[in-house]
Amino acid sequence: MQLHLIDVLIILGYLILTIGIGFWISKKASKNIKSYFLGGNEIKWYYLGLSNASGMFDISGTMWMVMLLFVYGLKSVWIPWLWPVFNQIFMMIFLSVWLRRSGVMTGAEWIKFRFGDGKGANLAHIVVVLFAVIVVITYVAYGFIGIGKFASAFLPLELSSVPATNEMYYGLIFTFFTAIYVIKGGMYSVVFTEVLQYVIMTIASIAIGVIAMQQVSPEMLAEFIPTNWDNIFFSWKLDLDWTGIMDSVNDKIKDDGWEMFGIFITMVLLKGVLQSLAGPAPSYDMQRVLSTRSPKEAAKMSGFVNLVLLFPRYMLIAGLTVLALVFYSDELNQMGDQVDFEQILPFAIKNFVPVGLLGILIAGLLAAFMSSFAASVNAAPAYIVNDIYKRYINSNATDKQYINMSYLASAAVVIVGTLFAFMLDSLNNIIDWLVAALYGGYTAANVLKWYWWRFNGFGYFAGMVAGILAAMILPYALPEYSALEAFPINFGFSLTACIAVSFLTEPDDVEVLKNFYLRTRPWGFWKPIHNELLSKYPNLEKNNDFGRDMLNVAVGIIWQVAITAAPIFMIIRQWDSFLISMGVAILCTVILKYNWYDKLEDYPVEVRDSIPE
Repeated sequence: MQLHLIDVLIILGYLILTIGIGFWISKKASKNIKSYFLGGNEIKWYYLGLSNASGMFDISGTMWMVMLLFVYGLKSVWIPWLWPVFNQIFMMIFLSVWLRRSGVMTGAEWIKFRFGDGKGANLAHIVVVLFAVIVVITYVAYGFIGIGKFASAFLPLELSSVPATNEMYYGLIFTFFTAIYVIKGGMYSVVFTEVLQYVIMTIASIAIGVIAMQQVSPEMLAEFIPTNWDNIFFSWKLDLDWTGIMDSVNDKIKDDGWEMFGIFITMVLLKGVLQSLAGPAPSYDMQRVLSTRSPKEAAKMSGFVNLVLLFPRYMLIAGLTVLALVFYSDELNQMGDQVDFEQILPFAIKNFVPVGLLGILIAGLLAAFMSSFAASVNAAPAYIVNDIYKRYINSNATDKQYINMSYLASAAVVIVGTLFAFMLDSLNNIIDWLVAALYGGYTAANVLKWYWWRFNGFGYFAGMVAGILAAMILPYALPEYSALEAFPINFGFSLTACIAVSFLTEPDDVEVLKNFYLRTRPWGFWKPIHNELLSKYPNLEKNNDFGRDMLNVAVGIIWQVAITAAPIFMIIRQWDSFLISMGVAILCTVILKYNWYDKLEDYPVEVRDSIPE
């Protein structure tokens, strides 16, 4: 693809500015490891929210969701529940507050806060560190593949005559550029560059949405979509037949196994609720929560992510999809059985974005890659340095030594993640592996850690190991089962291991449990620990907010879906549906204002005076 000089200069200017910010701010980040990994808990919640949103605004995910909207229409807004996308609502309503009350630096350090220093706690600590590093390396590989596909389609230099090799070369180049500013500037660099990247991506997203609305009328779109494509609601069956329009899409739906859509979404919802109750995985999302200045700000940050991420992102997704449906369907039909839906995004950008705006859009999508990549690269070294090097190897090192180790750990994560990407050939491979082998094994142990006092470090270790092993074995033992269908079996293995091993071993130190409960104050099965504390705190009140929290979660999920659907309805000019979606979103916002936001508390009253923050 030939870029105009103006577009090239815009892209180069963005890259230079981003790296410059990393080096400019590196002095502030290098004071100590708390500054490097958490920004010294000084960064305001709305900057962290923009940063978190930017980190989730990735190219690979955008390409995947463009494909989903193309194939499944408005019903595609429910499919990201696979991750599940509504885990952000659980975070916003109560889990971010609980997590931030710990005052720790990483998820592995939180394990010590929850389980103590015994042998079981040490085993739990080790498995969390390994899990965190593997998750981050996988995300690095996921981003590497996405940026390679994107850059090779848009940037003018052909580095290799072999397309796959060309993608890998571009992946290496942009991985190197991003690693420079992340390694140098730590969390400060990540946040400040991601705020810039969010602004660029939002401008690009709005521009694409406007172009799509100008180029495609509802009448034009109707010729290229099947009946019910523009209907967000569903019954047990998908009721979406592409026969005669693009037969290969029917094959895609069949291969996905989502024809019984109502059953699929019911299973996704049940799985998603369990995974959301487990709290965030030890990756960039958790690091943003731990970086906030207070528990209340952690909750605000998680809520803000939904507000600032979904509308502009889905303007981009809907705009690209609509342009591709009307103007690229013939080319896709000609591909026959070899149709590549991941080429929808490059086609729409190549053919409909004018000079100048094209440079901004490409810079924005490069920013999307760099954001998600940077957030991941910043997360793993925190575990390697704080939870391995500092805890087991050199607990008396100077701040400079810890920072230098952080540089080295960041570089190692980038290298290993890149090598992992060379062994995979598609985005779906990584998505499936993340959903199954990693998050499938994570759920049971991390649900119980919040809500059951008798759950101990040994049980946590056993549950994590059993869950991950089951998730890796089940595809071979039950090849006819999808990752979603195998989840209940996996969860059952992990849950059994958690409970059995917890009862077969001694409870954790009661003083550790009392400190955790007193400071975090979760709801759940904590009565024995509550009673232990009554002698010192006779007026101690348990958390009675379960009902209110679950009501707010339900309202929040509806709010999230409405914000997701509204920009799609706007792009396809279904104004009645757009106004209904916005009305639902506003009503949910009012409810959450009075039933969630106004009731946020930093710490339980018994520990407020003892918190040094």
